[in-house]
Amino acid sequence: MNFYAVKAIYMFEMARTRRTLFQSIVSPVISTSLYFVVFGAAIGSRITSVEGVSYGSFIVPGLIMLSLMTQSISNASFGIYFPKFTGTIYELLSAPVSYFEILLGYVGAAASKSLLLGLIILATAGFFVPLQIEHPIWMLFFLLMTAITFSLFGFIIGVWADNFEKLQIIPLLIITPLVFLGGSFYSINMLPPIWQTISLFNPVVYLISGFRWSFYGIADVSVGISLTMITLFLAICLGIVWWIFKTGYQIKQ
Repeated sequence: MNFYAVKAIYMFEMARTRRTLFQSIVSPVISTSLYFVVFGAAIGSRITSVEGVSYGSFIVPGLIMLSLMTQSISNASFGIYFPKFTGTIYELLSAPVSYFEILLGYVGAAASKSLLLGLIILATAGFFVPLQIEHPIWMLFFLLMTAITFSLFGFIIGVWADNFEKLQIIPLLIITPLVFLGGSFYSINMLPPIWQTISLFNPVVYLISGFRWSFYGIADVSVGISLTMITLFLAICLGIVWWIFKTGYQIKQ
């Protein structure tokens, strides 16, 4: 293992976050805070509680997941796309660095930035609503697994994309709607039976449900199923990344 190479890639990506602090950290925190103000005040005044939890507190896990997923994808996709765009990816590929080390550096940095953002949003939420975390270890586990999985997913998007527009297509048109329809602001048990069934085909439901369980001990689906789904998605992303490096798809071409 070439730890110097991994560290160099990791530190370079983390330094980019420090150079764009407002865009990387401050802006997502402000946007999420506005969700607390708007949804907590407007809807929270009409919905006093959901399954015994105040509405403002209920939406916290969903909002954290929304930011975690979108930022993980954005950080990882841009991180690998920019070297492709500038042509420096070929210098990296010609260096004595394995594919695994490249992946570890880029995905590790993207996941670290997303975890940091998630924890900051969690701390910020405490200023707006009362919070409780019944299972802190599981909460951190879901945070870590989600950050790594969606950073891998973002890495795949960054390799696939051949222009800046494609970097935004999947996060904007697929991921964000799935998160909003995945129980971020409501329990799927509040929906009519037919829509509850349809919601179960949304993979984000399982991630948000498991993460919310770590806070309040309530879940729309079994925690075991949530863990299975995130593990399955992680395995699929790893398989796709392995195929990309084996074939050189959009990297060596």
